[in-house]
Amino acid sequence: QIQLVESGGGLVQPGGSLRLSCAASGFTLDTYVIAWFRQAPGKERGGVSFLSLSDGQTSDGDSVKGRFTVSRGSGKDTVYLQMNSLKPGETAVYYCAAIVSSVIHFPGGAYDYWGQGTQVTVST
Repeated sequence: QIQLVESGGGLVQPGGSLRLSCAASGFTLDTYVIAWFRQAPGKERGGVSFLSLSDGQTSDGDSVKGRFTVSRGSGKDTVYLQMNSLKPGETAVYYCAAIVSSVIHFPGGAYDYWGQGTQVTVST
């Protein structure tokens, strides 16, 4: 059974950092694209960062470039999202998602597998 499980969310002050984890089970990640999305209350879900595990290509949303980094763990079954200089407006539930592909897809509707999400709250 294919599963994605996010962890690492929590409360952080503006300007702080968090590292989210997406642990995959039931499949190997080598032929997948892993994406991080987020959804704030009353807002549409939006893409944050994307990683193609077949060639290592990444893509970040304009609002997070230079602050967020998506990467694969040394254990190969986990993908991380390092988030630095967090802003209050980035409070949201963060989800990881997966699709079998060698090409990054940006719309969330393209992804077949989703985790349950982890809450990130940026506040004083």
